Amino acid sequence: MKALLGSQEAWEVVEKGYDEPENEGALSQAQRNTLQSYRKLDQHTLSIIHMGLDETMFEKVASPTKAKEAWEILENNFKGIEKVKKVCLQILRGEFESLHMKESESVFDYFIRVSSIVNHMKRYGKNIEKSRVIEKILRSLDSKLKFVSIAIKESNDLDTMTLDQLMGSLQAYEERLKKKGELVAQVLQANVSLGDQ
Repeated sequence: MKALLGSQEAWEVVEKGYDEPENEGALSQAQRNTLQSYRKLDQHTLSIIHMGLDETMFEKVASPTKAKEAWEILENNFKGIEKVKKVCLQILRGEFESLHMKESESVFDYFIRVSSIVNHMKRYGKNIEKSRVIEKILRSLDSKLKFVSIAIKESNDLDTMTLDQLMGSLQAYEERLKKKGELVAQVLQANVSLGDQ
């Protein structure tokens, strides 16, 4: 909005405003002409501000008659929103730092949970480096995946690795573990069947 107002040579009216004279009749013709141009520019600026707002925000600035007053209301409103954003971001940082893969959780589900928190942080203006996310995932995996996490750390450059590559490696290992578990279960079932005979 600031850029739009600047392009219309209207930012100065928002920033400084103008004063209405107590006695307009005492002004010279040149002063009246200047005052009239300020009023016109102020109304033009106010209409630009109004056009850039949704219905909810418009309601907050519908009553001010000067652009500077409307802008100050918007600024105060967005300062409150910024405070809320900071609090939300602090909560999300805490969630990110305390993330740990649950024992029954799949690699895919864990990645979705991590990605959800990272994406929320991005929406609030905090961009987390991909390598930091990868390191966090590798540190917070379930114990059944600890050996593969160590192998990935040692054999890969985490700065160049993508999240998809990491997820693929972990899912492949997870599938091997499932197959191994299924084989063990089949062997135990066969032993139980043989024992019954």
